[in-house]
Amino acid sequence: MTFLLSRRTALIAGSASLALPQAWAQGTYPSRPVQLIHGFGAGGNADVVARLVAQKLQDSFKQPVVIDIKSGAGGSIATNFVAKSAPDGYNLVMLTGAHTVSAALKKSLPYDPVKDFSFISTVSSFPFVVAVRAEHPAKTLAELIALAKKDPGKITFTSVGVGSTQHMVGELLGSAANAELLHVPYRGGGAPVQAVIAGDVDVLTDTLTVATPHLKSGRLRALGVTSATAWPSIPDIPPVSGTLPGFEVRSWLGIAAPASTPAPVVQKLTAAVHQALQDATLQQSLAAAGSAASPCTPDEFRTMVQKEIARWHAVITKVGIPLQA
Repeated sequence: MTFLLSRRTALIAGSASLALPQAWAQGTYPSRPVQLIHGFGAGGNADVVARLVAQKLQDSFKQPVVIDIKSGAGGSIATNFVAKSAPDGYNLVMLTGAHTVSAALKKSLPYDPVKDFSFISTVSSFPFVVAVRAEHPAKTLAELIALAKKDPGKITFTSVGVGSTQHMVGELLGSAANAELLHVPYRGGGAPVQAVIAGDVDVLTDTLTVATPHLKSGRLRALGVTSATAWPSIPDIPPVSGTLPGFEVRSWLGIAAPASTPAPVVQKLTAAVHQALQDATLQQSLAAAGSAASPCTPDEFRTMVQKEIARWHAVITKVGIPLQA
C-alpha cells in the first residue's frame, strides 16, 4: 500500500511539474523585457520594421521589447545567436529573406534553418528597387543593361552582404539580362545607398525602406521595381519585368524563436504579432516603408521557409553562383 501511494504521489507530482511550463507561459509570459534581434544595420528595412512591430508588441505585453542589432554574415550572426538561446521566448529574431538565401548559398551554417527555430509569423512582404545615382548616365534599365554588356564586369551593384536577398536580386538581374555585373557588398544599413549616391558603386538593389527617401530627394533615380506589376506606393516606377519579361522578386520579414519554445509562448507571440498587424497605423507605416502586412500561421511560415530554400537553391544552381564557405 505504501508503494502504491508513493507511486501515485510521484505521478501527481510529475504531472504538476509537466504542467508548470504551460501554466507559467500562459500566466506570466512575458515577465521581463523581450529582445527582438536582427542581423542588419541601423536604418535598413529589417531595423525599421522591427522597431515598428516592437512598439506594438510592447504595448500588448506591457514589457519592453528591445531591438538588438548583431549585424554581419548576411544576418546569420543574429540568427545563430537566437538559435542557441534559451527557448523561453525572451530572445526572438527578425528573419529576412536572407535566411533562406543563406541556407541555399552557404556550404554550411552553424544552425539548421528550419529545425532550430519555432516560427511565429511573417510580418511583411515587399519588392526591391533598382536605382542609380541621379548623375548616372543610365536613364533607364535598358540603358543600364546596354552599358553592362558593352563593358562586362565594369557596372557594379551593391548589397547589404554576400548571401543577402539584395545580392541575389543583383545576380538575377545580371543573369536575366545576360550581362555581367560586379557585386560590391557592404555590411548593411545605409552604407550601400550612400555608396551609390557617392558614385563608389553604380547600382542599388535594395528595399523601398532604404531607397524611397533618396528617390524623393532626387539623389537616386529608380530604374525599376522587382514586383511583377507596379507597386502601389511607387506607381510611376516601372516593373523590371517590362524590360526583362518574367522577372519578379519579392521578399519578406518574419519573427522566430529558438526551437522547443513552449507552445503557449509561441501561441501568445503569434496572436500578439497578428494583432499588431491589424493595426491601421502600423499598416500605414509599413506601406510608407514600401511593405505590406502579411501575417501567417507558424506552420505556414515554416512551409514557406522550406519552399524558399528550395527555390533559391535552384536559382543559385542555374545562375552558377559558387557556394560560400
